[in-house]
Amino acid sequence: MNKPGTILAALCLFAGLFSGSVFCAEISEPSADNIQEIIRDEIVETILKERDIQKPGVHTVYDYKSTVKIPVKISIKEKIKSENDVYIGQEIKFEVEDNVFYKRKLKIRKGQIVKAKVGLIISSGMNGIPASIVFEDFKIDNVENGKLQNTLEVFGQDRSLIVFPIKWALTILPPTGSLTNFIMGGHARIRQGKTFTIYYHPEWL
Repeated sequence: MNKPGTILAALCLFAGLFSGSVFCAEISEPSADNIQEIIRDEIVETILKERDIQKPGVHTVYDYKSTVKIPVKISIKEKIKSENDVYIGQEIKFEVEDNVFYKRKLKIRKGQIVKAKVGLIISSGMNGIPASIVFEDFKIDNVENGKLQNTLEVFGQDRSLIVFPIKWALTILPPTGSLTNFIMGGHARIRQGKTFTIYYHPEWL
């Protein structure tokens, strides 16, 4: 494919032959570097010139690499019969079991209510794979957002540890090994007052 500059030069030469002129001014197309320079100048003049650009602030109080974490024991305040007993987005309440201190200061008080939401529900599967419920978005009054463990997953009975050895033992008698596929995992049952542990990260932002 001919470049625009080459085409213009050919037209100029062709016109010169008919007009009797033997002179034609050299026509050249702007280079890629020149075009980029023009674009950069336009951006500077129209967008960046009037802006006061400052470096973003750097947090010096918080340590983003900190591994400091303090366990927080919480107990659930209601009974969950199975994963079918809850729905995504449902609020679930827990209660703090013990006082939590950091640098000798009381940060979380015993008896405080911890609110969380049901974020994910996984039904039990074949081959003994258990159901599970994922709690997320934990919140405690007077504790900054982002400083608590974000998720907690609770599982039902895992029967796969029994199912798979039986499956392999029955492979010598096909297709009896496939019968274990129909053994389902346990439901995610949670008794009222059951204790769990989440973590408080005091040095996180």
